[in-house]
Amino acid sequence: MRKEYKHFETAAIHAGYDTKKHLGSLSTPIYQTSTFTFDTAEQGEARFAGTEDGYIYSRLGNPTVQALEEKVAVLEGAEDCAAFASGMGAVSAVLIELTKAHDHILCSLGVYGCTFDLLVMLKEKYQIDYDFSPMESEEQIRNSIRPETTCIFVETPINPTMRVIDLEMVSRVAKEYNIPVVVDNTFPSPYLQSPLALGCDVSLHSATKYIGGHGDVVAGLVAGKKPFISSLKKKSLKDIGSIMAPFDAWLLLRGLKTLPIRMDRHSENAIKINEQLQNHPKVGQVYFPWNKENQGHEAAIKQMKQPGGVISFELKEGGKREAQAFLNKLQLIKIAVSLGDVETLISHPASMTHAVIPEKERRSMGVTDQLIRLSVGLESWEDIWADIEQALNA
Repeated sequence: MRKEYKHFETAAIHAGYDTKKHLGSLSTPIYQTSTFTFDTAEQGEARFAGTEDGYIYSRLGNPTVQALEEKVAVLEGAEDCAAFASGMGAVSAVLIELTKAHDHILCSLGVYGCTFDLLVMLKEKYQIDYDFSPMESEEQIRNSIRPETTCIFVETPINPTMRVIDLEMVSRVAKEYNIPVVVDNTFPSPYLQSPLALGCDVSLHSATKYIGGHGDVVAGLVAGKKPFISSLKKKSLKDIGSIMAPFDAWLLLRGLKTLPIRMDRHSENAIKINEQLQNHPKVGQVYFPWNKENQGHEAAIKQMKQPGGVISFELKEGGKREAQAFLNKLQLIKIAVSLGDVETLISHPASMTHAVIPEKERRSMGVTDQLIRLSVGLESWEDIWADIEQALNA
């Protein structure tokens, strides 16, 4: 029976793990094993038949990984969770689970570059079509739904344009057509946004980012109702095999304990940096959920606890060459394509994370050559800004 916790911070530390079941170990043990022994041949038969609970083989379940899944399910307000070897392993498994040949996926206008590549592959190889919608109104969403639409896939805030989609609105329309809504919840983390509480069906993460938080693990997570997660584990996870390693699960369990504190600081720092960027003469548009002119600002205030730690902005003059020159002038901030680490990271999406998207589609998503994505870390915000300022002035 799952223990209930009133506060996220307490659940992030205690949910999903009972020290009494693991010889009193305060830290979750790492069950670094590929297989598990049976007491008898009959027990092995029963476990494979599903008539007896127990571990068989780490691709089918592992105690360390299960502890992570149980904790994340609590934090997401979900019935169950499945852990994957990467964020894209999670995205792939969910889209495969929800579609078959000739089905249709409706996506937010803007998705991670590899998600876009996956959509292209699904269309070319398996005749699964897709469309993008700004999802700014119920009418816009209804007009984009087809009879063969079996999934609505939403990033919010969208990577890297920081547009925010009203999840209650999307889920309200989706329920009229009995279409599941999948949300890539990577940018906010479960601490800042709860898609399932807003009526959505599946919340997934690149756990590499804020959930891990320390740049030392690649992983993915999917949370939702038990029948869906059970089917996901029995089919996509088991047979395709994008399983999480026990040590990676342990790293994520460690990261989750400090997630609320880290997200508070990421957000506080980002608010300060956002203010400075908006007032700098060499900076053009700044994209941040808390900015009133940001697309979806009202939805962000309604559904997000805080704005998170990612800011995108454009230089007032120039294009790719000028953006790259700015990045090359930075001294403290590291050029890297990830986000959510304790270190401040910066990237040029058009030539990095979203380079696989054809230019026409990329520009329609708002990913311009002068757009820069900043993942604000946990350093002193004054030091972060000093580095940005000197690079801009240079």
